[in-house]
Amino acid sequence: MGQRTLILAAGVGAGHNQAGSAVEHALAHHSDVDEVRRIDILETTNEAFQKLYDDGYFALVAEAPWVVGWGYDTQDSPFKRAPLVQWWDQLNTTGVVRRIRDYDPDLVICTHFLPARLVALMLARRQLHASLTVVTTDYDFQGLWLTSPFNHFFVARDEAREHMANLGVPRDRVHASGIPVRAGLGEPVDTAAVRRRFGLHPRLPVVLISAGASGGSYTLNIVRQVRRSNQRFQAVVVCGNNEALRRDVVAAVGDDTERFTVLGYTDEMVDLMRVATLFVGKPGGLSSSECMAAGLPMVIINPIPGQEVRNADVLVEEGAAVRCNYATTVGYKIDLLLADPKRIREMAANARRIGRPDAGRTVAATSVEASPRSLWISREAQKAMLQASQDGIPVADLPGERRLRVLTDPHSGTSLAVATQSQLRPLGVTPWSTSVRLNRRALRALRWQPDNLDLVVTGRWVLGDERSRIFGVS
Repeated sequence: MGQRTLILAAGVGAGHNQAGSAVEHALAHHSDVDEVRRIDILETTNEAFQKLYDDGYFALVAEAPWVVGWGYDTQDSPFKRAPLVQWWDQLNTTGVVRRIRDYDPDLVICTHFLPARLVALMLARRQLHASLTVVTTDYDFQGLWLTSPFNHFFVARDEAREHMANLGVPRDRVHASGIPVRAGLGEPVDTAAVRRRFGLHPRLPVVLISAGASGGSYTLNIVRQVRRSNQRFQAVVVCGNNEALRRDVVAAVGDDTERFTVLGYTDEMVDLMRVATLFVGKPGGLSSSECMAAGLPMVIINPIPGQEVRNADVLVEEGAAVRCNYATTVGYKIDLLLADPKRIREMAANARRIGRPDAGRTVAATSVEASPRSLWISREAQKAMLQASQDGIPVADLPGERRLRVLTDPHSGTSLAVATQSQLRPLGVTPWSTSVRLNRRALRALRWQPDNLDLVVTGRWVLGDERSRIFGVS
């Protein structure tokens, strides 16, 4: 029988659910999967909790974006979680816990850190027997996402994977897959047919102005500036679900309908992105990844402090985007690009180079394959990772006693647990040891010693149902 798979996201913006939907689409075509369900966990919680996570977040983005950036930076180190916050999350997610247990999945894939932490806690408490995959949705790794235990961890790019490895996460558990995006973005498109469908000129460059799913009001300012452009172009303005914004944009465009096509929400963004010349919008993880998958250069506006600023940094560094730091010069920058077709072609080539249109299929295929046992990170190892992150150094540069050691399967080399050197000393592990034998009798003898309780828990986890076994130590 195939696997029962559960995809968990949280509707804070559209990106987490979009990534989950992309993975769901890939799993639907996988022969080893019998059933797939996808849940937005915020829909299972009370109204106050939903407002805190969703409405509260966007209220801060609008009124005090510096608070969002501060919050992102203060939570950038892994395993830095306030007990009160953990208690609050657990108290308000009992509904989704019941749904997870009732469904009893073989595989859980999380595209938001909140369900990832929740499922890891269920696994640690033996309330669930499943494989856990965590899929991040921005270009940089952020510490809130890392939990224990888990099976697979997917990040957007190689540098994020290298960063996690330097924090002590075993490399075999982290995959640089890209961010899962909608199907079709990397495939050829009948450009002429799409242009005809939207009433676009067959040869003029297309500027795709996106207000996002909720319809950002900044779009009106961009349209007014672009109207004054001296270059030949045509623009498609997508206003999302904001009908008031659509009416305002239509009014601002006036009789300039040959150059401007104004849409509300559309499910044809995949086609529009594949025929567009430039994308003007915010650098959300999903929006950015979709542009890169389509080979579409970006003109970045209004990045949210924290993750979106970092996304923008990556895209500009890779030569696939320009960033507008002044709200008054967006039209000016678009004009400069439209006047330089060679530069646009180079940016498009850079976008295609870093694009990962197959990320959803990669996540699905890797997660469904015969999965290694969950990786356990001991409490002491978590503290060492936190210290290294806060000090801004690789864990390899921590003092010897805090050095991280990885317990591995001696046959496959798969990592099974991470602990500190000092933790493993009672088992006879020296800094030069390459193996260790764990057995339940030795662990029972240690369980009455408070200093070794973390070691006992770690040892029991990696032993599973076995009474004694030799593990590699690296």
